[in-house]
Amino acid sequence: MPPDAPSQLSPDELQRYHRHLILPGVGEEGQQRLKAARVLIVGAGGLGSPAALYLAAAGVGTLGIIDEDVVELSNLQRQVLHGTRDVGRAKVASAETRLRDLNPHINVATLHARLSSVNALGILRDYDIVIDGTDNFQTRYLINDACVLLGKTNIYGSVFRSDGQASVFCTDEGPCYRCLFPEP
Repeated sequence: MPPDAPSQLSPDELQRYHRHLILPGVGEEGQQRLKAARVLIVGAGGLGSPAALYLAAAGVGTLGIIDEDVVELSNLQRQVLHGTRDVGRAKVASAETRLRDLNPHINVATLHARLSSVNALGILRDYDIVIDGTDNFQTRYLINDACVLLGKTNIYGSVFRSDGQASVFCTDEGPCYRCLFPEP
């Protein structure tokens, strides 16, 4: 896990995030909160790719990405984080290169592995929010259960053909994914 980003905004960051800083409700305090945030994205595919790009551009201080796959040519039409030159590379390596290029002020922590019942609690423990960008029920329930045990916010999304769903589960404030969908 990389160290936390310094909480103060540098002159370059003040210029980079200028449009955020002038928004009511964000300002410098809100941008510093983004910089202090630690978000884990599970899956660097069709859902995780745009999430990672936008969070990096917004200045989320630490982005963690876990994925065991490599970039394939057939991924490129929907996985916007990766490019043609990345075909054959680990998705997390491709993601790290692109995100560091997009915003050198953030920390990017990658893990080329599958999230499992053996490693989930240890990985999720260091993050404030977990984004579920996976495409299988087994991992989705694993993420949910780990978030419930650790008291982490779980942001879930799924896409099937042209339909999509998204939900935010804050376990202290309401139900979890398993409460909504008890069985796969």
